[in-house]
Amino acid sequence: MLLAAGPVRSLGAASHSRLRFGEGPKDKPGWAGRRLLWLDEQPAFELSYWCGTCPCLFERLEGATSTCSVEDVERRLVEGLSGIDEQVLALFGSLLPRARYLPLLLRIQPRLVRPAQAGDYFAEEQVATWGVNSFWGLPEHPRTPYYRTYETSVDEDAHLYEFVVPMVPPSWNGEERVARYAAELARSAKLTAVAVSTLDICAPAVEQGTDHHAHWALTHFLLDGHHKMQSAATAERPVQLLSLLSVDASLASPEEVGRTPALRQAAPAPRPAH
Repeated sequence: MLLAAGPVRSLGAASHSRLRFGEGPKDKPGWAGRRLLWLDEQPAFELSYWCGTCPCLFERLEGATSTCSVEDVERRLVEGLSGIDEQVLALFGSLLPRARYLPLLLRIQPRLVRPAQAGDYFAEEQVATWGVNSFWGLPEHPRTPYYRTYETSVDEDAHLYEFVVPMVPPSWNGEERVARYAAELARSAKLTAVAVSTLDICAPAVEQGTDHHAHWALTHFLLDGHHKMQSAATAERPVQLLSLLSVDASLASPEEVGRTPALRQAAPAPRPAH
């Protein structure tokens, strides 16, 4: 459920930031390097490749070793947000590079998914469109558990899939804190996590699988709220997510990113069987 959406605005640090989206080293002159999310100058995630015809991807790398909480607003996030909070946006925005962001406040119902197990997008929906990786003969692998939260139709030839990706795996979370947030969620669905997000639109250039369509991957990389997210998934209760959706770092046009609020207001719908 979309609770609120603000106008696109410029946020972020002008010089140094803890996180940034960018290109990795080039293997050969003239080739593009990997598309990466960097954390503290270390590659934290490999993302969907620049071409837009390769499969969607968020693969955890060795640099994803810490969360990005902001102590000054911890109590406010536990109490829960009622709308787009400018102070919270500014504080978390200071962790990010200067760019354009579309703020969204969502209520989500997370479901924890493990790679190669039931419900894994990479082993199911993605294989149905791209088939398995031609070199490895296997589906893509995110190297992390992640949360699935929502999907809906964009049109007959495109479908939106939403993911919440933790910076550190749920097994790193403290059990007592997870239990404490589960008790809070039983009283209120306003507890709020925070993420920086991308919208990647990918579709194979030729038909490779049984269901050829464009995948709109709305991917939220958790900055704060790892325990809250696990608590919500375990207790099967909703939780709020404040998303700073990057216009500039997405594999989508500004107009396509601008469609996200309307798509998140649509009724959830699975992809029809093909």
